[in-house]
Amino acid sequence: LQLQADSYAIDGIERTWHRAASTQDVDLMMSIWAPDATFNIGTETLAGTAQIRDFFAHKAGPFQPGNHWVSDTPAYKVRVTVNGDKGTLYFECHYVDVKTSKVVSVVAADQDVERQNGTWVITSAAAATPTLEP
Repeated sequence: LQLQADSYAIDGIERTWHRAASTQDVDLMMSIWAPDATFNIGTETLAGTAQIRDFFAHKAGPFQPGNHWVSDTPAYKVRVTVNGDKGTLYFECHYVDVKTSKVVSVVAADQDVERQNGTWVITSAAAATPTLEP
């Protein structure tokens, strides 16, 4: 039962990520990151919440003024593992422009997660650009 509860809580990180991206809520996005988290994007490594926040606030497409994108992850593209107070989470983000109804970006996040103070948070993440297939 604990494994199921932890898996659901870890998957909540994915749900929060998409809600934050769809509403351009940087504070909500930052609520799922550990204070000393790292985020690898291409050849760049962001360290700590200040650098990660700056990325979402100023560089990430879904958060940019003028972009009204809805973020979605097909359920079959989510993978969760749990091992005590640590785990992993993988998901893809399909960003759809509300005005055109077209997919404008597809990215993936492969993450290590950890229960800290009773809450599951991202401790490290690596972004990727998956191929969108039917």
